[in-house]
Amino acid sequence: MDSVRTPNDAYECVQDMRFLDREHFRVLLLTTKHRVIRIETVTIGTLNSSPVHPREVFRPAIKHGACAVVLAHNHPSGDPEPSSQDRQLTQRLVEAGRLIGIEVLDHIIVGDGRFVSLKERGSL
Repeated sequence: MDSVRTPNDAYECVQDMRFLDREHFRVLLLTTKHRVIRIETVTIGTLNSSPVHPREVFRPAIKHGACAVVLAHNHPSGDPEPSSQDRQLTQRLVEAGRLIGIEVLDHIIVGDGRFVSLKERGSL
């Protein structure tokens, strides 16, 4: 995947996460033209949680000169419906990104063969 223009483009970059047995939280680092610089795994958690702190999310973005990011994590249960914690974390990361000048374009939750885009759901 060269660039991320749609939630489906982002999902294609991380769809392998549906096979993971624990929650993983990744960040797609993007240029100003939304080309993928790299994809970083920020944390690996348990069956149903993966603790995430803004500094871990934005450290690789700053290091690699990303202008924007797409957040992604998986639900090993296979159900990609966002929890209230997912929505709260997303808002926290959007605010942190705003403070440092790195836009959070979307948060993709990967399930079993399907995904949810929090941007499409209006939670961004």
